[in-house]
Amino acid sequence: MDHGRSTGAGSACKIVVIDGPDAGKEAKFTGDSVSIGTDTASDLALRDDTVSRRHLKITRGKDGYSAQDLGSTNGTTFEGSRIETCVLPPGAFITLGRTTVCLQPLDAAREVRPSKATRFGLLHGRSLRMRQAFALLEKVAPTEATVLIEGPTGVGKDLAARAIHEASARRDKPFVVLDCGAISRSLIESELFGHVRGAFTGAISDRAGAFERAQGGTLFLDEIGELDLDLQPKLLRALEQREVRRLGGDAMTRVDVRLLAATNRDLRTEMDRGAFRQDLYYRLSVVRVVLSPLRERLEDVPLLAKNFLVAAGGNPDDEIAGPNLDRLMAHRWPGNVRELRNCIERAAFMNHGGAPRFAELDLQMTLPKSSDVGIRTDLPFKEAKDRLLQVFESAYLSAVFDECSGNISRTARRAGIDRAHLKTLLRKHGLLAGKAEDETEET
Repeated sequence: MDHGRSTGAGSACKIVVIDGPDAGKEAKFTGDSVSIGTDTASDLALRDDTVSRRHLKITRGKDGYSAQDLGSTNGTTFEGSRIETCVLPPGAFITLGRTTVCLQPLDAAREVRPSKATRFGLLHGRSLRMRQAFALLEKVAPTEATVLIEGPTGVGKDLAARAIHEASARRDKPFVVLDCGAISRSLIESELFGHVRGAFTGAISDRAGAFERAQGGTLFLDEIGELDLDLQPKLLRALEQREVRRLGGDAMTRVDVRLLAATNRDLRTEMDRGAFRQDLYYRLSVVRVVLSPLRERLEDVPLLAKNFLVAAGGNPDDEIAGPNLDRLMAHRWPGNVRELRNCIERAAFMNHGGAPRFAELDLQMTLPKSSDVGIRTDLPFKEAKDRLLQVFESAYLSAVFDECSGNISRTARRAGIDRAHLKTLLRKHGLLAGKAEDETEET
């Protein structure tokens, strides 16, 4: 293990605690070094009882950063090896006791050295943005750090979370997904923390919540930005105390889970308008991974198109080129990677005569002409727009509801809207009736 490589001098960094009792705490370099330990006089004072009073010093010099263990009891680990002194590159993760700290660049996006890999788990991409994301995912996955995955709908945030779990020491333990946007506000607390019999109408038996079901493994909270403001302090308390209490119960249950979260919202903007708690944001965003929209990394389109075509039965040696590629590259992809996958799969499945060939695919991406969607030019603009939106709303919901086999929870996740709101829309358009009203939730 080479701990003497160049660190990249000039990279302005800070020290951030990414796991342990003080997760989220940070220290900036006001001088040439930052001292870390449980001594209250330390620049970064920790509460971890497995950390020595004077444990570690990180020094900033003209050639970069270096770490020196100060004779600690439990030692300091970097890249899997116990160290006495070593050179630290920006983005380095250092473990002392039960605490892990990161030498985090102040301009993280600029400082991350891209991965050489073009995939991480089921995420694929050769663009600079994706390889930077892969580099960060590769570093953080083996740790216990809480990770916030940001990006618009359809970029693969769920795939990133699954890949983090599979690359961690918890890979053989449960991976539990809770979509905060697909569960009604009245049920989300029960889904998170569980409930006891009689806690509310319909609670006919005790039920473990997501935290308990993820015991020893990973809990992935998708669309965390949809979590009701009143419930956010309870989630924060569970994360800090590592224990939960079932709704209607008295007993506290210790939980050992790693938390991952994802959002398609800008949570900092949500904080500014009072819709998301600042303390919860900083607890969740110890490490932030941003997955960019597909329109900002079009160089990934050929690779993704080939992967989707092969998965649909195409020849791995088929060339992704020509007019069809030009069409893909010219599209804006509002639905991101999910839209591209659906486009390729639909064209491949409609292909006749053996394995689908890319050049022969009938790609359907363009919006229909105004005459095909019934635009009423005889009406005032606002009224015509409102009627068209109603047509779209009905057609969209009908198609997605059908693709999800009438499962309300799955449809809500696919559409990215609250489950209760979805039921209201389905009723409005006459799409929800009879037994569908009582459709069981997908597990």
